Amino acid sequence: MDKKTIVAGITQGDINGIGYEIIIKALSDSAITDLCIPVVYGSPKVAAYHRKVLNNTTFNFNNIRSVAEAHPKKVNIVNCMGDDVRVELGKSTPEGGQASLAALECAVADLSAGRIDVLVTAPIDKHNIQSDNFRFTGHTDYLKSRIGSHEVLMLMISESMRIGFVTEHLPLRDVPGAITIGTILAKLRLLNRSLLQDFAIRGPRIGVLSLNPHAGDGGLLGNEEKDIIMPAITKANEEGILAFGPYSSDGFFGSGAFSKFDAVLAMYHDQGMGAFKSLAFDTGVNFTAGLPVIRTSPVHGTAFDITGKNEASGNSMRQAIYAAVDIFRNREIYQELIRNPLQPQKIEIHPEHVDELPPEPENFDQHL
Repeated sequence: MDKKTIVAGITQGDINGIGYEIIIKALSDSAITDLCIPVVYGSPKVAAYHRKVLNNTTFNFNNIRSVAEAHPKKVNIVNCMGDDVRVELGKSTPEGGQASLAALECAVADLSAGRIDVLVTAPIDKHNIQSDNFRFTGHTDYLKSRIGSHEVLMLMISESMRIGFVTEHLPLRDVPGAITIGTILAKLRLLNRSLLQDFAIRGPRIGVLSLNPHAGDGGLLGNEEKDIIMPAITKANEEGILAFGPYSSDGFFGSGAFSKFDAVLAMYHDQGMGAFKSLAFDTGVNFTAGLPVIRTSPVHGTAFDITGKNEASGNSMRQAIYAAVDIFRNREIYQELIRNPLQPQKIEIHPEHVDELPPEPENFDQHL
């Protein structure tokens, strides 16, 4: 199978944040143009302004009118707005939100039409982007609406771990009511499928976190583990999904037990995000699993407080581009495999391999 050249669309994010700084730093890596054709959706005028602020005299954008004109060995930029745009570094402004949305809409239109292969989004301000055309909590909800996917999963990925979430940007007081057997099972199905097709992992193992401290402590601290999470895990196992748990998050991460799994499913945002960003803030990637298209982004936000100071790292953006390309390739291989499936093989667990299985939930908490 001949490899096609991947066209990677990259949105500018908030023009007053670190979007262009991390884009310029990430795309300064010459290896990027060996992997894909980068096309930035934004404003050449704003890009030039940020390049000047960074005092970068070596990096250049190739201005194009449409993705059809993209040069395969240059960093291309499509103008998605007029020249009358005002940059106010470090400030959240309505103009910044409008510019974010203009670039996003332009890129998603090309993504939907197949003119670009993957989408990498720079950070937006979730407040100033709100308008009659954007009433979403972030990129994930917007893409779910535009692409037409019924169920998606926010999946944080790095070299050391992958963490998905049953609930995402939801107030903590609303989390328990949103945790159901059906919701957990749906997320486990999505996560399992993503590990197979997006990350090429055979027989992926998923660790499932508890909702309550110490996994409910036998019902003393809550019954959600016994009544909701464990039945969901059992149903997933019956479908052939190798899910284990529920595990109390403190012992699970503190003991390093997460390393025994191919992915982790957290019940709510901060439960998994705190551990993930502690280990991979500079290199982690946010991937939207479940979409028929590929979208990744850095794990951090607009960072208005350091905008224009040349302090932002381009590593997470660079890894987001790499991840998008890798996932695209893995999906190509997966589609080829399911077109020519091998006969299923029975997997047997021999007694001498029992020690390789994940430990039982209580093992993580017995000394806490």
